Amino acid sequence: MLRGTAPGAGTEDLLRRHAPQVLGALVRRYGHFDAAEDAVQEALLAAARQWPEQGVPDNPRGWLIRVASRRLMDQLRADEARRRREEDAALLTPRDAFTALPPGESRAPSDDDTLTLLFLCCHPALPPAGQVALTLRAVGGLTTAEIARAHLLPEATMGQRISRAKARLKRAPFRQPGPEDRDARLAAVLQVLYLIFNEGYTATSGEALHRADLAREAIRLTRSVRLLLPRDGAVTGLLALMLLTEARSAARTGRHGELIPLDEQDRALWDRRAIAEGTALVEEALRQGPAGPYQLQAAIAALHDEARSTDATDWPQILALYDVLVSRAPEPMAELGRVVAYAMVHGPKAGLGELAALEGRLRGHHRLDAVRAHLLERAGDTQGALAAYQLAAKGTLSRPEARYLQMRVARLLP
Repeated sequence: MLRGTAPGAGTEDLLRRHAPQVLGALVRRYGHFDAAEDAVQEALLAAARQWPEQGVPDNPRGWLIRVASRRLMDQLRADEARRRREEDAALLTPRDAFTALPPGESRAPSDDDTLTLLFLCCHPALPPAGQVALTLRAVGGLTTAEIARAHLLPEATMGQRISRAKARLKRAPFRQPGPEDRDARLAAVLQVLYLIFNEGYTATSGEALHRADLAREAIRLTRSVRLLLPRDGAVTGLLALMLLTEARSAARTGRHGELIPLDEQDRALWDRRAIAEGTALVEEALRQGPAGPYQLQAAIAALHDEARSTDATDWPQILALYDVLVSRAPEPMAELGRVVAYAMVHGPKAGLGELAALEGRLRGHHRLDAVRAHLLERAGDTQGALAAYQLAAKGTLSRPEARYLQMRVARLLP
């Protein structure tokens, strides 16, 4: 998130939490999305240098807003026309516009700058790819390199995409969309929130499998969107899916940081409170209208979370839900999930037959190789499983996933 510095974990988490709020405050006040983000980055760098040595201010968000505002004012005053516009606008700004709330108080959801920033990043003036990239950068806190890896693009290409998106928003008003615009932006907003959550729950690269800060932020933002649209089934379904998935996070890594797959997890470590909330939300989402991808995925997650063990899981029902899901939204990872469910119902050899249909689209993807290895091992083909696990281990950029796959290789070696 921060360019050119490596603050401690506590400071990094604090800055990540406040960064979108600070950016939202500046864009709401000044506009100039691109210049505002640069000013916020300078304030974040200043905080990363000063706070570990001097201590965190009593009001960290207010400190960041003040510093970023000064940097942005200096930049705008370099241009006489902008300076005049800034001075005129300042006369109309309430005195407390940049005063952070006292400790213990919070803004109402309708005044949440982070949420407003989220909708701005999904402005219809931006192409879908720009909406996703900019929101991941400005709201999700992912670096340009992380976003580029997720999209299988060079970092320079993704940097240009983000810069173009910011430039298009220079004159866009900073406000939440009205009813006539909200529906048009909602699909992109939900997609972006889902991407942020997925990057947090299973990081695409690096040493850590789980980036709890991103997962928590995605859940928080989704809760905020649901406050605006409490009867929207897709929003409710997405929140349910996140809660039911995040509920398993404590059981997903072993002593050495390796991935622990669902069928080997200690279910006593699962968050039963989150599961109860998520299950209730699934039931509500399915009553709110036709089931879309988020509702269906949440229903599948609920069946997993409610089962006492892998063998006790209602696999026929999960397979039926996957059949509906891939017919409505044929997405490769959902199709892989369907193959696993199919194999649990009809056996590993039947699952391998279903997997063959995905070879053309997913050839070389480590998760295709991992599923093949799992099914071959269950079918008794040790040599085939060994080769597939080795391919999968080489293909993933996630160190926890690689460690798990290498452990499977070690177990199969004579």
